[in-house]
Amino acid sequence: MRLADLETPALLLDAPRMRANIARMDAAIARHGVTLRPHLKTAKSVEVARAMTNGWAGGVTVSTLKEADQFFAAGFRDLLYAVGIAPNKLPHAADLIRRGADLTLILDSVAAADAVSAFGRAEGLTLPVLIEIDSDGHRAGVAPDDSATLAAIASSLAEGAELRGVMTHGGGSYDARGAEQLAAHAELERSGAVRAAEALRAAGFLCPVVSVGSTPTALFARDLGGVTEVRTGVYAFQDLVMAGLGVCAVEDIAISVATTVIGHQAERGWLIVDAGWMALSRDRGTQAQDVDQGYGLVAGHDDLIVISANQEHGIVADRHGRPLDLARFPIGTLLRILPNHACATAAQHDRYHVMDEAGEVLHVWPRFGGW
Repeated sequence: MRLADLETPALLLDAPRMRANIARMDAAIARHGVTLRPHLKTAKSVEVARAMTNGWAGGVTVSTLKEADQFFAAGFRDLLYAVGIAPNKLPHAADLIRRGADLTLILDSVAAADAVSAFGRAEGLTLPVLIEIDSDGHRAGVAPDDSATLAAIASSLAEGAELRGVMTHGGGSYDARGAEQLAAHAELERSGAVRAAEALRAAGFLCPVVSVGSTPTALFARDLGGVTEVRTGVYAFQDLVMAGLGVCAVEDIAISVATTVIGHQAERGWLIVDAGWMALSRDRGTQAQDVDQGYGLVAGHDDLIVISANQEHGIVADRHGRPLDLARFPIGTLLRILPNHACATAAQHDRYHVMDEAGEVLHVWPRFGGW
């Protein structure tokens, strides 16, 4: 199928770029001698998951139990559910474990540990758990040096659960810029997780797993001593936020939204396209960066961005307000919009149109959503 034959808007996946991004991450992790546990929350696609795990042990990370269901059904047995477990999800998790999944949960409080342990005892199960560590003040987790809370959580997991170790997500790296700051955040992430693991071991608890991860820190880490695995996900696609951090180049971004010019606003110099926020998402993740990419950048046109988005309409204009030569973009012109946030944009679609080097659509890969 040719791109020109697609009904727009449509989610495109550049397979050669995806493979190059995956190879780059594979090499970055391999040089540290640790295991990669790819995060599949961006992809939500079995075909993409298989590309991301090629050459690795097969352990993956998910952010929803629906992802766990889908990827377990596709043959992925070793699953880390990397969102703090809610008690109302424990029956679902138990069902996966009874069906043969090696599903690990995360939590960061004694109350959550008590709930997991009580459920495990009542169900006659032992639920594997990692303690979430807040290594950079970004979000959830136990402070790395709060040895009392770490020990209390570990003690609560003694029956009905199994403490497997600690995990952290260096989300603060999304505020960094350039290689030096990204490397500093990677060390903050590593050292926090390692200190927490050492505190648990000093208190007499086993802590075999030390799991860290974010795309910026994974690619720029200089030392992963004490870490056993790295979780990272958006690297397979990359996006404008990652480009704005200096993690990748715009040319590395592997997904885009195909859209068609459906109108002009000549007096304003605008193009109207058929991709609004339902196709692009409302994510404005580049707004706080040095270069604001609006709701997305038009591929191949450095100064054309989606400046506004309604449900099914996007407005494309010059980022500097200069008038466009509308004759260059007649009605029916096909454009590709690069996303601010690959996860959010992909979530608006139910399939990838997979392209080769020549831009021909070779495959359609389904993707899923929901929880």
